Amino acid sequence: MLLELVLKNRSYRRFYENERVDEETIRELINMARNTPSAANLQQIRYKIITEKAMCEKLFPCLGWAGYLKDWDGPEEGERPAAYIVMATDEKANATIDEGIAGQTILLGAVEAGLGGCFLGNIQKEQIASIIALPEGMKIDYVIALGKPKETIVLEDIRDNDVKYYRDPDGVHHVPKRTLDEVLL
Repeated sequence: MLLELVLKNRSYRRFYENERVDEETIRELINMARNTPSAANLQQIRYKIITEKAMCEKLFPCLGWAGYLKDWDGPEEGERPAAYIVMATDEKANATIDEGIAGQTILLGAVEAGLGGCFLGNIQKEQIASIIALPEGMKIDYVIALGKPKETIVLEDIRDNDVKYYRDPDGVHHVPKRTLDEVLL
């Protein structure tokens, strides 16, 4: 059921790094994404698949992981993503809506495949472009980190209007969500 996938689809930030994700699985996820709606049917997104451990290690320092977790610099070695998808478009493109739809589709497909991911916008775009040898005239927009999740994430109702996610002393990641009544106008 779709609701189950949506509830399991969290921003996973810790993974079983040694459990690699094969390129064919990622190709299937991108194939789903390329078939989603696209503004004016322009289909502007291009994808770079990164599954090789050495390339993953080069990309990792270019990523920001959790703005609300001020004392955490991201996943430790052994808990880093096993793969990445870099999303890029033409320098003149504005495909934000398309990338949101495609990214969510990829992440839902990943959950269905027993994986998890994190849609990252806090990234060092120029360095990533250099690492992946991005063609001239293209720009990096987002990175999706993928792997087998190594963390527990709990959804809870927002208290005192505080939307900040946090980790408890046991390392459980808590994500406050507004109630249905709060989001309905």
